[in-house]
Amino acid sequence: MSAAAQKSKSSNLPVSRGDDDTRALFSLGNEKPDVGRADSLRFNLLTWVLEERYDRAIQELREFDSRPSLYPNFHARTIRYIHYAIDLIYAIKAKRNFPGLTSLTRAKQYELREKYKEHLKELENTLLKVEKIETDLRIHDARSTIYVVRALWIGGLSIVALAFFFEVMSGLGFTATIVVDEILTNTTGWFFHLLGM
Repeated sequence: MSAAAQKSKSSNLPVSRGDDDTRALFSLGNEKPDVGRADSLRFNLLTWVLEERYDRAIQELREFDSRPSLYPNFHARTIRYIHYAIDLIYAIKAKRNFPGLTSLTRAKQYELREKYKEHLKELENTLLKVEKIETDLRIHDARSTIYVVRALWIGGLSIVALAFFFEVMSGLGFTATIVVDEILTNTTGWFFHLLGM
């Protein structure tokens, strides 16, 4: 085994020999990013970036940004993350398509590979933040709906209880006044009779 091959095997970086070596240089092996659930924005973007379909990923981000949202302040909260994600995709594309990659030293190739992995991880984290904002807004919207339903329920229950109270007071209240008056009259009469008056 030659010294170059041993050095390549020990550093886990291939000796640059063209397009196959470029793919091997930027292969992630077991370090693949968490792409999330299928058909999510994160899944689509990270898949396209890994397949080197950068223009499609950027187009998807721009369409996502221009798409109407159910939540009024969603775009205002995510716009900076969308722009940062687009910048990261351009940076990843620049690293993957670096001119003269095969003529770089092994140290520079390794540095380029580490930057590529760093940008990919940042892209994953940025897309996670966008998903978190959407989830937070959905939870906030659900809570608001729960508060409105609860307020309506308590208001309705209060109206029913008040109506019942007034009904009791107007019907039973009148009867109770007659009964109390009769009891007081009888008690007073009995007391005066006892005193002999």
